[in-house]
Amino acid sequence: MKINKLFLSASFALCAAFAANAQEAQEETEYVFQPHWYIQGQVGMQETLGETSFGRLSSFNGQIGVGYNFNPVLGARLVFNGWTSKGSITIDDKRSDWKWNYVAPTVDLMVDFTNLFGGYNPERLVSAGIFGGVGANVAFSNSEANRVNNALKASTYSAIEPASARPDVLRNIWTGTKARFVGQFGAYCDFNLTSNLKLGLELQANVLPDGYNSKKAGNADWYFNGLVGVKYAFGTTFTKQKRKKCCAAVTETQIVEKIVEVPVEKIVEKVVVKEVVAPLTRDVFFKISTFNITADEMSKVAEVARYMKIHPDTKVTVTGYADKGTGTMAINLRLSAQRAEVVAKTLQEKYGVAADRIIVKSMGEVEDQPYDTPAHNRVAICIVE
Repeated sequence: MKINKLFLSASFALCAAFAANAQEAQEETEYVFQPHWYIQGQVGMQETLGETSFGRLSSFNGQIGVGYNFNPVLGARLVFNGWTSKGSITIDDKRSDWKWNYVAPTVDLMVDFTNLFGGYNPERLVSAGIFGGVGANVAFSNSEANRVNNALKASTYSAIEPASARPDVLRNIWTGTKARFVGQFGAYCDFNLTSNLKLGLELQANVLPDGYNSKKAGNADWYFNGLVGVKYAFGTTFTKQKRKKCCAAVTETQIVEKIVEVPVEKIVEKVVVKEVVAPLTRDVFFKISTFNITADEMSKVAEVARYMKIHPDTKVTVTGYADKGTGTMAINLRLSAQRAEVVAKTLQEKYGVAADRIIVKSMGEVEDQPYDTPAHNRVAICIVE
């Protein structure tokens, strides 16, 4: 009988240790993305596509820009790219080169492939993505091309008099300032130095209407840029918080020992398994002075609804808060109530959660706020249990 008791005690200890480890494993670090502005500066080289071997039309290139990241995947930027482009022509085995200047403002849509396919983790070392956009190429200082064109006219059509009657060899020759549509696309790779500073590489392809290089070819003109530079983000780009993972119900094992006073039978053991649903907590954050649920935060509301569907005996308490550092007490009390009510309404109307399973509370700007960071107190906290 003592041996049986020892065995039961050991079994109970193992079960308790397993349950404790399982409970600890439910907590994980969650990264919360914060929309932010950034600036970037880059330098590099350009290769203009032309009638010569690669590298013959290389020139210096630079770019500055400002951008905004809406979420972990999508962003937009305005960049000003420019410096020098080159052209070349070979007639009778004699090659002539020229260069001109330009500036090209473009608006690009940025897509972060690393976050799209690998999940949001701002502390990973490398991130990569693609971009594409449109803009204008404003070219100027084309005097070298005009000198080449005049020299080729004189040598190629010397028999034609007067000189003004000689046709242009560069049949799309231009002077002054010339603005053209430009389309741009490419790829980038960023190396995270700090949470706000990145070192980046970028490859661009740019396409323009025929005539950018003063020649007529009947097809589009191209130039390609390779750039390296830094990107600096303003303010807080992300925060961390602990959360419990949504998981299957944790079981609690209760062991009951019963002694039967008969000579043959010593102990009868009975194991009772009771299902205990682990509470689920989700924080739905709002922008300052608003109570609209953003697309990023809507996924948390959907997760609460899925969890309640799996566990039909649970109820959710939705408690709204407001940042006490912003607005008056009356405004914050109303705003916190609106935040809690919009989450409750979304659970009912969009996800079909019964009204009697939802408890709505509002705390306004209570002194003991849930978070130390003011922006995080613009929140509706959902606790399912």
